Amino acid sequence: MAVLSKIRKRSGLLLLAIGFALLSFVVQDLFTKGFKSLSTDVGSVNGKDISFDEFRVKVANTEKNAQNGQNMTSMQASNQVWNQEVNIALLSAEFEKLGLRVGEKHIIEVLKSDPNIGQNKLFLNAAGKFDLNKFKDYFKTNPEGLQMLKDREKDAELNAKYQIYNSLVKGAMFTTEAEGKFKYEAEMNKVTFDFVSVPYSTVKDSDVKVTDEEIIAYMKTKEKKFKSEESRELDYVLIQDKPSAADEAEIKKNVDALLMPSVRYNKETSKNDTIPGFRSVTDNAEFVNANSDIPFDSSYVAKQDLPAEHADALFALANGDVYGPYMYNNYYCISKALGRKAGAKAKASHILISWEGTQVPNKKEKRTKEQAKAKAEGLLAQATANPAMFAILAMTNSDDSSAQSGGDLGFFAPGQMVKPFNDFVFNNPIGKIGLVETEFGYHIINVTDKQDAVRLATIAQKIEPSEATNDKIYTQATKFEMDAAGKDFTALAKQMKLTVNPAVRVKAIDESFGSVSNQRQIVKWAFDDNTSIGDVKRFEVVNVGHVIAKLKSITEKGLMSVEEARPQVELVLKNKKKAEKIKAKMNGTTLAAIAAANKVTVQNAMDLSIENPAIPSAGYEPKVIGTAFSSKVGQVSKPIDGNSGVYVIATKAVTKAPALKKHDEYTAKVQQQAVNYSGRVMPALKNDADIQDNRADFY
Repeated sequence: MAVLSKIRKRSGLLLLAIGFALLSFVVQDLFTKGFKSLSTDVGSVNGKDISFDEFRVKVANTEKNAQNGQNMTSMQASNQVWNQEVNIALLSAEFEKLGLRVGEKHIIEVLKSDPNIGQNKLFLNAAGKFDLNKFKDYFKTNPEGLQMLKDREKDAELNAKYQIYNSLVKGAMFTTEAEGKFKYEAEMNKVTFDFVSVPYSTVKDSDVKVTDEEIIAYMKTKEKKFKSEESRELDYVLIQDKPSAADEAEIKKNVDALLMPSVRYNKETSKNDTIPGFRSVTDNAEFVNANSDIPFDSSYVAKQDLPAEHADALFALANGDVYGPYMYNNYYCISKALGRKAGAKAKASHILISWEGTQVPNKKEKRTKEQAKAKAEGLLAQATANPAMFAILAMTNSDDSSAQSGGDLGFFAPGQMVKPFNDFVFNNPIGKIGLVETEFGYHIINVTDKQDAVRLATIAQKIEPSEATNDKIYTQATKFEMDAAGKDFTALAKQMKLTVNPAVRVKAIDESFGSVSNQRQIVKWAFDDNTSIGDVKRFEVVNVGHVIAKLKSITEKGLMSVEEARPQVELVLKNKKKAEKIKAKMNGTTLAAIAAANKVTVQNAMDLSIENPAIPSAGYEPKVIGTAFSSKVGQVSKPIDGNSGVYVIATKAVTKAPALKKHDEYTAKVQQQAVNYSGRVMPALKNDADIQDNRADFY
């Protein structure tokens, strides 16, 4: 009690001491991390901050709304939202500079392009056209949807401005008569010349060396091309959680045992019960669910959907027969045949003829329901009279995306198609062609094939590492982690019979890591301020194993590292050095003398153009062709550094194209190329922008 009394009396001092200790810990952490955690912005574009609170809501919504069941990670959603935010910030600034404004008409047109609005029956008049008054009246009587509409209007306003902006950019992509003339001359002016070529391959790679300093110097002459984000390079070893041979044998033994009856002690009766084996059991579903890692499936399966290696045997089983054990996708399996069903799956082609008001995008033409029916009946008559023409009729008439494949829908099971379509296909024989109506339009259907299917009861037990195997793997991984901290990483791996994977270079916001995808934890560790070159750490990866990573190098933001740039730069610099060695031997006043000195022959190139600067047997050499056009006839040129070697040429003849009054045809060719130049706007804006990406501090 005396001790408790003293503690109470000094509790104020104790709390103060704890407070100071906590404060010092927080302050130390702040200085260590450089106040990164205090930031409330996920990044900025040209000085305009992007709030993390708003950003994370958009990321969460993107994850939630991932299409087609796509399993999107937070980082993938973050990348998608980040790109959107950067694009919006850059474009909005451009819109503001240009003074772009849009009114209600522009916004409504953008909203109408969404089928959920433009083709919604709530907003259509009697003629099936979008009715603006109906649209407005709906939201007057449904105020709960008004906020949602306002959010959509913001996006629609941005899209409307972008459409105007894009039109302005495309409108500026015009082509002049002078460009047409240049195109004409580049195609039609011809040059003929003799040449001597000494390939770079005549000099051994071992005779020329490229240093790191030379690569850096070259990169500095083209800094934009070789600029790089901050990155880390890591070596790593992957020790997989794999079952041993003993584990596999044990699972196979367990599955084998299920085929025969077994005896089990019954505590309630104090007697041994004989449990029937899989061969003789009557309640197959209960037996499978009690003994399999994959629950019983009562559906019928076509041969093409069975495991390929075992499909013939499984499909041929007589009712009640058992096949196995067999291995499939890391499972040991045994299967019993429970019956066969004829025509369980069907294959069909169709031609869809829709009308205004149906929920079908990209209709080939506008038509009423009556017009659609008349057209469908006409196509039915053609298809019935000549079934071989069905695919062509579908390609040229169908409103469905399957038109590209001649209307072919592949195989499908009962219930996968809308009811009228489904009933026609499964109630008619192969080769039957007919017409049905659904909510999508009129379908001319051709039943092209049917498949039988079997029903199987399958016991599947996963082949997984045992507890003993997992313990052995864990011990091996932790030992390697501890030993690698003070030893050569590669040598130790070799000693322990492990493989060092190719080095991985990651950026701060990367998620994927080498052969092990979605390992954000490893990337975050590599970029942690407390992680230094040479540090080693082990990571447990669920359902994969253990990754032991070593930080190999750090590249700061700026120029690429020499290792990154070498594949691009080394060959260029080597060829430059080879060119100097080759030029030193290119002595002589005539091509024949130069050829003799280099043990090559004089060759001829006839009627080449600037537009197509390919020398027969030598390759693409625009610099050589350009020199040929600009040289005096008969004059031997100085050595030219080409793409594949060093050249010396002597121009024999330059043939000028006949003069034209107009170059419309060639101007049109250039214009076709210029149309696509609008796609360069966003990359150009990003290249010139000051974009700060702080997402690595939050994700």
